[in-house]
Amino acid sequence: MFKPGGTRASGGYWSAERPASLSSRMPCFAKLLLIILCLLLLVESRKHRRRRWTSQTGLQRASHIYKKNHDMTKTWKGKTEQLLRVDDHDFTMRPAFGGPAIPVGVDVQVESLDSISEVDMDFTMTLYLRHYWKDERLSFPSTNNKSMTFDGRLVKKIWVPDVFFVHSKRSFIHDTTTDNIMLRVFPDGHVLYSMRITVTAMCNMDFSRFPLDSQTCSLELESYAYTDEDLMLYWKNGNESLKTDEKISLSQFLIQKFHTTSRLAFYSSTGWYNRLYINFTLRRHIFFFLLQTYFPATLMVMLSWVSFWIDRRAVPARVSLGITTVLTMSTIITGVNASMPRVSYIKAVDIYLWVSFVFVFLSVLEYAAVNYLTTVQERKERKLRERFPCTCGISHSKTMMLDGNYSESDANSLAGYTRNQMVPEEEKQEKMVVHLAMSNESNSSRKRGLKGHVGLRIIQNTHAIDKYSRLIFPGTYIFFNLIYWSVFS
Repeated sequence: MFKPGGTRASGGYWSAERPASLSSRMPCFAKLLLIILCLLLLVESRKHRRRRWTSQTGLQRASHIYKKNHDMTKTWKGKTEQLLRVDDHDFTMRPAFGGPAIPVGVDVQVESLDSISEVDMDFTMTLYLRHYWKDERLSFPSTNNKSMTFDGRLVKKIWVPDVFFVHSKRSFIHDTTTDNIMLRVFPDGHVLYSMRITVTAMCNMDFSRFPLDSQTCSLELESYAYTDEDLMLYWKNGNESLKTDEKISLSQFLIQKFHTTSRLAFYSSTGWYNRLYINFTLRRHIFFFLLQTYFPATLMVMLSWVSFWIDRRAVPARVSLGITTVLTMSTIITGVNASMPRVSYIKAVDIYLWVSFVFVFLSVLEYAAVNYLTTVQERKERKLRERFPCTCGISHSKTMMLDGNYSESDANSLAGYTRNQMVPEEEKQEKMVVHLAMSNESNSSRKRGLKGHVGLRIIQNTHAIDKYSRLIFPGTYIFFNLIYWSVFS
């Protein structure tokens, strides 16, 4: 029952069995702790290696970017004013103050020609205005980058040319969504200053040939404070300094050409200034005025000629037609003058309209003359019927005065006579003649010339006035149109 090799000590326990069990348990627990500690150390070492690798990779990338774009204008972490040394200089003075005049080049790109107003005698234009000059105070160190670009906030802190528009009525810099201003500074101090501006300026127009006219307008640029001794304003590339959009068009005008000029302007109190001109020539489209003015006026004149074919006894028809054409011509003249400035000279359209108005008015006077002569003739015929008897077989109460021509109403007055008393229809004009015996008619009066005889017949026969008017009025008006369009076109 007892294991061999064991001794019992006093107290009933075996002394050799106890030390053996404790020595077998302790190494296993120590091994377990050692394994856990090794695992922890391994995990920590891997995390440290990963952090070190990522940091080295970031440094390599940063160093690569730094080597690629090693430029102070890109890596500068300070203020722009410190890079350009704005605070180190007094920019209230022009560059090279006290020295020669600073040259300022200008070029313009016309974006649109918005409107031309004849009433206000002005035009509205939207353009890009660019200035070029050199200010060594703005130079900065740079190896690769060519320029630095800024918006309008830096413009208030440096010197810029004080160019303004001469004879301008209104102008503004566009500010949507921000101020449309661009400033570009080059390392050697050259500056490009660009603005987008809409300006309304005066244009002296000559309307003596309106609407067959051509107008030349100009936009003038000049320095406000600096004379030619301080600032030399010039076109940067000559005639190439002015660029225009090919899509620019106007409803009433054809833009013929743009060109630039320059000259000196003198003010008695301040001196000489450089002035730049943007000149453009406009030719008016005539088709709109042909439809709205010339064709209606011509039709009214032709309509007034219709009264020459209406019977002279149709008084209401001829009078109403004449008054209508006169009032219509007055309306056309008023409408044209309402859209034009009140100039003190005669325009080409005024000549045409007023001559047309005179033709219409003369057609009314023509009928007044016809009506008056008709009344006078009837009065004379009535007196002659009372003084002289009739020799044609017609009773004295139905005596007629037929002088070569007769109307239908005169022929109808013979309806009460028999066929034997009446003359056949085809021979009425030749045989129904009243013979007037003038006892005191002298031989000299019978030998009057053909010219006096024709004039007497025109007066006596009112049909002849309308007959000659049918030829004289159209012929004269056509002759006037030939002269008018040959002179003004």
